[in-house]
Amino acid sequence: MPSTTSRRFPRTAALIGAAVLAASVAACGSADATPITAPSASAPASAPASAAAGVLTIRDPWVKAADKGMTAAFATLVNDGDADVTITGVTTDVSRAEIHEMAMTDGKMAMRQKQGGVVVAARSQAALEPGGDHLMLMDLTRPVRPGDQLDVTLTFADGRTQTFTAVAKPFTGAQETYAPGHGASPAS
Repeated sequence: MPSTTSRRFPRTAALIGAAVLAASVAACGSADATPITAPSASAPASAPASAAAGVLTIRDPWVKAADKGMTAAFATLVNDGDADVTITGVTTDVSRAEIHEMAMTDGKMAMRQKQGGVVVAARSQAALEPGGDHLMLMDLTRPVRPGDQLDVTLTFADGRTQTFTAVAKPFTGAQETYAPGHGASPAS
């Protein structure tokens, strides 16, 4: 009759093997789940990607489709770091771009360039949204059609940059004016 020790060994070996396999599968899957958080090549080499100040997660980025003139890009910017992050500039390959805000001017809501940029406080988030802070794309060099993917590059106060891709979609929600003068009639 076999001893109980010899019957337990295969079971123990199988459990250890299963645990090692599960740990290795979990480790492989985590790299693909990271949203747009890697800093650009201009970031200091000593800064770890997951904890470096200036590294944001960009959630739900999109651009309002437009045939010509102006449009805007929106997203939720998440700062999981321990230091505030300030976005001071923006560029795209389809237009010149600025950071804009909606503010009261002479008793009316008006769109204007946001002085000082967008600050995303440590361990918090900031919304770029219709009717609020947004990335203004001006003098489009081509139409931005629903489904188009645009690369948008943010520049931070410390000189680092981060690029993300935003998908264009039709939007008539807040009826902002993205036309010269920022206040005439709603954009089509």
